[in-house]
Amino acid sequence: MSGWLDGYVALITGGGSGIGRAVAERFVAEGASVTIVGRDLDRLKEVCANAPDRSRMHAVQADVRDSEQLHAAVGETVTEFGKLDTLVTNAGIWDYQRQLTRLTAEELSATFDELFAINVKGYMLAAEAAWRELVKTRGSIIMTLSNASFYVAGGGPIYTASKHACLGLMRELAYELAPKVRVNGVACGGMNTDLRGPESLALRDRSIATSFAKRTADTPPPPIPLHDSSTDPRDFTGSYVLLASREQSGPITGQAIEVDGGIRVRGFASAAGGDHL
Repeated sequence: MSGWLDGYVALITGGGSGIGRAVAERFVAEGASVTIVGRDLDRLKEVCANAPDRSRMHAVQADVRDSEQLHAAVGETVTEFGKLDTLVTNAGIWDYQRQLTRLTAEELSATFDELFAINVKGYMLAAEAAWRELVKTRGSIIMTLSNASFYVAGGGPIYTASKHACLGLMRELAYELAPKVRVNGVACGGMNTDLRGPESLALRDRSIATSFAKRTADTPPPPIPLHDSSTDPRDFTGSYVLLASREQSGPITGQAIEVDGGIRVRGFASAAGGDHL
């Protein structure tokens, strides 16, 4: 490891699984102390117990839709480690590509409220809870974005809209918090994680990892240029390390690094998404 984050302190929402856990473990390996935040305290404690250095990882149970709980998580981080250098807003859910034409009006309304409350409002509330401490350290915010922040068909209309909103939020906060706090994003492609769906669609217990488990040698590769690249969340963490390190990325703000296998150069996979209607 590079040691680029020696002495840094980070707080990561959604740190109990997937890319959040992978980033937390990578940050600790790079020398940082990390607070991981999530709703499942047992899962968070399991992550801490298996960390590269248990003394530098701290678990806080919190729901990102609750501002008071997020403020408490920031306060615990500063009490535990003395400061806060980096906030990684990462907690999120997916809509399993549920198209508009497959949703009733009631489902659409409930799913929008739930998904936006976690994916967008959760990012905004975390930033509000942390910005004062980040100003003190001239720190940074890193938002987990998605290929759906730029392109369609990475989710349904609700998820795609939420990730486009996060891209706009990242850019707005990069302006509002400059020059004291840098704000950037990592737009990840598909990966094998325990990403769940909305409770409003009865998808709370469904994990995207099951889709990867069903792949076989005969399954056609995904339509991305680097289709044989890894889907292991650990392989996506380098960009987070780069953006967290002020020594390595001090002049960078308002940018989204696309770590998605090269979707930008792919072109259209199909001409229209509604041929089945």
